[in-house]
Amino acid sequence: MAETWVNSAERVGADLHLELEGAGPGGRRAALIRALRDAVRSGRLAPGTLLPPYRSLAADLGVARNTVADAYAELVAEGWLTARQGSGTRVAERAAPARAARVPAKAPPRARGPRHDLRQGKPDASEFPRAAWLASYRRALQQAPTEAYGPGDPAGRIELREALAEYLARARGVRTEPARIVICSGFAHALRLLFGGTGGSGGADAVLRGPLAVEAYGLGFHRGLLAAAGVRTVPLPLDEDGARVGLLDRERAVLLTPAHQFPTGGPLHPERRAAVIDWARARGGVILEDDYDGEFRYDRRPVGALQGLDPERVIHLGSVSKSLSPALRLGWMVLPERYVEPVLEAKGEREAWASSLEQLALADFLGSGSYDRHVRRMRQRYRRRRDRLVAALASHAPHVEVTGVAAGLHAVLRLPPGTERSAVKAATWRGIALDGLAEFRHPEFHDPERAPESGHGLVAPDGLVVGYAAPSEHAYAAALEALCQALPPE
Repeated sequence: MAETWVNSAERVGADLHLELEGAGPGGRRAALIRALRDAVRSGRLAPGTLLPPYRSLAADLGVARNTVADAYAELVAEGWLTARQGSGTRVAERAAPARAARVPAKAPPRARGPRHDLRQGKPDASEFPRAAWLASYRRALQQAPTEAYGPGDPAGRIELREALAEYLARARGVRTEPARIVICSGFAHALRLLFGGTGGSGGADAVLRGPLAVEAYGLGFHRGLLAAAGVRTVPLPLDEDGARVGLLDRERAVLLTPAHQFPTGGPLHPERRAAVIDWARARGGVILEDDYDGEFRYDRRPVGALQGLDPERVIHLGSVSKSLSPALRLGWMVLPERYVEPVLEAKGEREAWASSLEQLALADFLGSGSYDRHVRRMRQRYRRRRDRLVAALASHAPHVEVTGVAAGLHAVLRLPPGTERSAVKAATWRGIALDGLAEFRHPEFHDPERAPESGHGLVAPDGLVVGYAAPSEHAYAAALEALCQALPPE
């Protein structure tokens, strides 16, 4: 059985891994020479690498010191190693690998990304509050109880759930308590927990089952995730007042973005907010509220969370992906009482997604007021970005209507019928990454202008979804100029 050396770093501060493949001819000395020679020949020990002192290596391998000393001496004589007084034993500079194919090849350069990133849903990564987050992380590490370094509670750290209960009540009008909040790693994770069951692919043990009504325009990724769990989604038409919830029928649940419809923009009309609550009560259904960018509003008063109208009929879902960074992978589910235990069962006994330490850091970030200060600062910055986009279009493309700009991190540019595809191609040619509105359309939904017999109203069928948050400040002007050049003429 091979003996593996694991840690001879006591004196040299470096790790080495050798396997002595049995005694064989020449005993352990010969086996050690073969192992070292193979490591050098293959390139795993690069020229100039400092080897452990023979006493340390002998102790870790369980061999005599003289065995290691003799092996080093023979490899020095063969030219594989060099040894100098006071500088230790190193791999010889001339001991280049004989079999270059076994040396890991240098990774090819990654393809360059787009010159201008105007995709929706991406915050300005350069504005992440590094200093404030680091301060919160340090405090969290210093103050964390010992048990915080264990497996963790599937519901999430109580410190974060308490901080979220206070913040969501104050800023979004959510009515809840910490015991009804479950921490997750974002909206997609929440959908998997609700519809995936314990095995992740749906079934009888899923917390919720379809059919699920969804807005006719939304993220295809979410529809694909639901389809993988065996959930049939039914598109709800949209108009200027949001989703037409009066068309809800026998669906078990409905997924809405009531604060700011994604991606077309605009809040759900107050009468429809009340109507969908009435539907849930009458049918015994449940409403999934995606509050994806409820904190970023510019020209209108804040729209409170739909959950505040009936906490027992609405599942409120949120995350820090837009407000802080998607890299944090932190989100939350505010659940009716009857769903808390089933969600925790679906999640499992061990929290496998959201780091407990990052949860503690976010709790401190919320409690210290740093989150509020960051959101206010970014709200002002994004509003200026939005205003520059609108001004550029008014100046260079006045025939293009801009909608959905009262809140959020993107705008929708309404295009003449039949021009969306060519506009996306023109943008790509100019190095712009953005999406056409058709990318978000439910595959089973038909636009009235293309299929008049459907009889359901909808906002314009052709358009571009333009995110204005991601570009750095110094690159934004060039991105706007390139965008205006890509738009179809009047």
